[in-house]
Amino acid sequence: MRAPICLLLLLTATARAGGAHLDVFPRGTDTCETAAFDVGARLFADRTYRLAEPPPALKGRPFLRATIDGLRLRCTSPGELVALTPPEVPHATSMAAALLAYGFSPAADLPPFQLFGTNAHERVTAYQKSLTAGETLKLGKWCVVLGFSQITVKPAVKSTWPENTGERLYNNITLPEVWPPEEIDTRSDAPMPVPYLSHPPAVIRIDTGRQLFVDDFLIEATDLLHMFHLPEKYAGNPVLTCETGIERQTGIVGGVCRPCVWWHPEKQLFHMWYQAGTYFRGTLALATSPDGLRWTRPALDVNPGTNQALPPGFQPDSYGLVPDWEARDPQQRFKLFSTNPGGTQPAHSFTSADGVHWTNHTVTGPTGDRSSMFYNPFRNQWVYSLRTSFRGRSRHYRECEDFLAGAKWTPADTVPWLAADSLDAPEPGYKHKTQLYNFDAVAYESVMLGFFELHRGPENNRCERMGLPKLNEISFGYSRDGFHFSRPDRRAHLPASRKDDWERGFIEGGGNICVIVGDRLHFYYSGCRGDMDGAIRPDGKINGGSMYDPNAIGLATLRRDGFASLNAGASLGTVTTRPVTFSGKHLFVNAACPQGELRAEILDAATSQVLLPPFTAGSVDSTRLRLGDVSAFASRPVRLRFTLRRGALYAFWVSRDATGRSDGYVAGGGPGFTGHIDTTGALK
Repeated sequence: MRAPICLLLLLTATARAGGAHLDVFPRGTDTCETAAFDVGARLFADRTYRLAEPPPALKGRPFLRATIDGLRLRCTSPGELVALTPPEVPHATSMAAALLAYGFSPAADLPPFQLFGTNAHERVTAYQKSLTAGETLKLGKWCVVLGFSQITVKPAVKSTWPENTGERLYNNITLPEVWPPEEIDTRSDAPMPVPYLSHPPAVIRIDTGRQLFVDDFLIEATDLLHMFHLPEKYAGNPVLTCETGIERQTGIVGGVCRPCVWWHPEKQLFHMWYQAGTYFRGTLALATSPDGLRWTRPALDVNPGTNQALPPGFQPDSYGLVPDWEARDPQQRFKLFSTNPGGTQPAHSFTSADGVHWTNHTVTGPTGDRSSMFYNPFRNQWVYSLRTSFRGRSRHYRECEDFLAGAKWTPADTVPWLAADSLDAPEPGYKHKTQLYNFDAVAYESVMLGFFELHRGPENNRCERMGLPKLNEISFGYSRDGFHFSRPDRRAHLPASRKDDWERGFIEGGGNICVIVGDRLHFYYSGCRGDMDGAIRPDGKINGGSMYDPNAIGLATLRRDGFASLNAGASLGTVTTRPVTFSGKHLFVNAACPQGELRAEILDAATSQVLLPPFTAGSVDSTRLRLGDVSAFASRPVRLRFTLRRGALYAFWVSRDATGRSDGYVAGGGPGFTGHIDTTGALK
């Protein structure tokens, strides 16, 4: 079976225009060479595809033979260029929309031709543009450049992480000057490197949020057992099922799926947006709840008599939705990103005053259908999580300070980001390589909490024949710079049941899935049963939609901060932090030692000398336990040493007052919170 083609060729259009002068920036150790664009020429340095008969106007021109994964070009002297890409046909990943975004126009004097092979998706159409000096093109997979007058190859010069001189973050991590990074190796399936774990700051600032043990960032030394924990599924699941007309529209499969949940502090209600109907022919709807368990569908005026919360005419394949409580413009209090069904094409960004009536419609740059969006408040950046196709389903990254202005990206504005890797085990028996189906994230306390939706198979055609859902599951990851994610626990945190019930497969979220209810975290997700009885129509044809039918929404819960803990048994164990600095006054912990003991000490960062008598606590189990006043050490680098017996330590922080407020982020919020940040401490 032939690979899908997305081939882009840049060349001089006619003899009238001189060829552009280009700087070429290969990735990593990639090399490139020039060759003649002639019959039988190998098109890529790392593939065997060979050129068929080219048009006479192009025959024999020099072209740049580079890796199939692409490269970056910068025009240093202007010239007329032509780009070739397949049309929107089956098996093709057309770059037509991306070329138009770059400013290319259809080339009337260069007819389509068969680049190689005999299939329709191996035939290319021509676009043209006059490049200006300084213009940059980022060319992804399946790119060939030709017709240039001069090429200068400029290998990347990479500095080490400790030499970074860019933005300094809330935790004292310093970023590189070039950000986001452009160094992700799309060919390697090794786990993503997380450089700030190998090279942590000399002194870590801990003023923002509860400090979680989800990685080794804070840990200098320990003999405690590092344990990771899974949420527990709610016994009353599902909490929302298909009940209304827009959730089961006439003639299509249906249900309720992909929940996105936020606490509305003014209305004192949880708001759950979800896809009603099916993924590619339904709409968005809204449900509310005072406790996160009992949900009501409010009557809205978008589609009178229903709870529809998206204008008619838009059918989201997927979406991301974030409330912006600090927005200066009331009409931008809610942000929405919605993709269309189908292949690579533009999507839609909106804003709203109430999360129901959407304005400021902005057509975005090109992206794949299962894309999303979230907000990184640590850096005040909106992040578009864009579906791409290196190593199967994967993600490109686009960040911007202005949500609407940043929606108008071109391919040059995105960088390769996330994909499944060698540690994402395939499902036994499926013979399917695990892929990253979707990725969302939300700020929780002092980290970005990532939701990796992993597709373990089978592919759509097999699911359609069986009437069974794809096996998707959600695993958690954690980031302290917003780009590099650590994934120490590769288990499914929200797994599929793999049996004939409402969550057999296709476990998904619709953006933020995490909120706080008292001492528990709630995670909302949808699952799909599939419809084996409906897989074959009466006429004997396959009913492809049966694999998505029906969907329902459930939840799982976890102790607050309970992603990971440091544990001790009958013997005493300790953990000593790296040097930290803070401006608060009161040391708090989240710890469970109902039959044990906990001790905390402040040590001099340089000498490890104990600076005051230890704080002690015994027989406690609290997500917010005050240990004592440490204000005398504010702004001074110190180490904290915790000693534990028969218990677990989940987090620590230094609060500015005795309420225990963390001034960290609270994901989707919850009862007692007034916004995205914990300014209250003790919850009502």
